[in-house]
Amino acid sequence: QVQLVESGGGLVQAGGSLRLSCAASGRTYSRLVMGWFRQAPGKEREFVAAINWSGGRILYADSVKGRFTISRDNAKNTLYLQMNSLKPEDTAIYYCAAGGAVVATGALYDCWGQGTQVTVSA
Repeated sequence: QVQLVESGGGLVQAGGSLRLSCAASGRTYSRLVMGWFRQAPGKEREFVAAINWSGGRILYADSVKGRFTISRDNAKNTLYLQMNSLKPEDTAIYYCAAGGAVVATGALYDCWGQGTQVTVSA
């Protein structure tokens, strides 16, 4: 089992930036596909981005493409999400997850963090 702990959330004005981190421990992190998902109040969880172990395969949701960048540091067992040009509609709890394939389907990720709140004011 892998344990995941997110950090870096907060309140930011529209157009601003935040960088989320996800620290992993337990099972061999470097072999895992890692992803970011988010859930806004009253809405279903949605896929944001995913990255394979080497960083050679990355997938983004259309809604964040060009604004968000996912990356990982396997030496530090840490996943990142750099979020630029933030919009009020990006407001959500952001979760990192570990899985076996670079896909947008949350059900295929078997370990989840507790989440970190991101709030973007207009």
